[in-house]
Amino acid sequence: MFFSDLISHKLGAMLTACLMVFPMACAEEIPAGKLKPVTTAEIDAAVKRGIDFLVVDQNSNGSWGSATHTKDINIYAPLPGAHHAYRAGASGLALSGLIDSADKRPSTIASIEKASAWMEENLPKLRRADQTTTYNIWGHAYGTRALTRLYLRENDALKKARYKALAQEQINLVNRYEDINGGFGYLDVFDGFTSKRPTGITTSFGSATVLLAMKEASDTMACTLDKKVVGTSLDSIKRQQFPDKSYAYSHEHIMRPRLPINRPAGSLARSQACNAALRAYGREGISDDVITEWADRFLAREGWLSIARKRPMPHDIHFQISGYFYYYGIYYFTESARFLPPEKQKQYAQELATLILSKQEKDGSWWDYPLYDYHQPYGTGYALMALAWCKSAMLDH
Repeated sequence: MFFSDLISHKLGAMLTACLMVFPMACAEEIPAGKLKPVTTAEIDAAVKRGIDFLVVDQNSNGSWGSATHTKDINIYAPLPGAHHAYRAGASGLALSGLIDSADKRPSTIASIEKASAWMEENLPKLRRADQTTTYNIWGHAYGTRALTRLYLRENDALKKARYKALAQEQINLVNRYEDINGGFGYLDVFDGFTSKRPTGITTSFGSATVLLAMKEASDTMACTLDKKVVGTSLDSIKRQQFPDKSYAYSHEHIMRPRLPINRPAGSLARSQACNAALRAYGREGISDDVITEWADRFLAREGWLSIARKRPMPHDIHFQISGYFYYYGIYYFTESARFLPPEKQKQYAQELATLILSKQEKDGSWWDYPLYDYHQPYGTGYALMALAWCKSAMLDH
């Protein structure tokens, strides 16, 4: 869900037809319900391996990821700005994962300091690549997440003020790219029209991602939010909400609720983020019962998302799911579950941690979609943040 694609309708139809005739073999996985529950000690060991991966994988300048490891089918990425956005987003997630892990080893601290310096220098420069994409919203959102965590771990008043100012700048920058329909998207290529403000695809999950990062910065650092932007973005998410609390992929899908991607199985990851955003801002309709229902659906039907992991073509599997939905959904599951009573959080934390550990790679990373060389940093960042919540919920409650 972190990034999306530019695939023609004709190609998509051809792929669907081929899949119906020639089903692709997938590696068999142990169903989530049959996995042995993990302990906090096992979580600690997995987290350490994930941290070690990020420390080794970090670029010399403090960032993560690059434009290398291309394949025959690459995500649309206008040069060079799209890769600035990808790197900012992946680096923000990796840095957030390191900080949430609370690891005190010197190598981890040094990695955080390098990443912090890169963020301070490069986030203020982040803009959209051109008028066809707004991938930069991911960099602003996850950069803000990282700055919030840097603020929390810092004791020096001047540095805390610096992180707050940088976060406020990121919020002000992302506000520029709100779609004219309200909310935030990532592509603006389908209407043949260019404008100062995007007129493309405002997405439910893109809006939720930005809004939740803003809310965290506001609650933690007292950053100022534009009430109009917040309100119109929440309205956009609400318009894309169907009665069962699944969400349309984008604004243009509102009148096509029975498309596979808009059905509950296609919305498993989106519903976690959208429900969390609406609940965080106090919008009516997202009760504990709704969050519980969608948490249960996620854990019971996680296999729909997992089938798509590591497939090189986006949206080519059941319910038009893409690999990059997976760890996005894992992380925003935790954002949604935080609103539940403590005893319920503990139950879900145990199940989610068991699931995450079962997917860790041999090198210590987590990844779900081959995106140039950004997939391992962003996937590992999502996983480490999720595991930090899991451990806390298991111990505190």
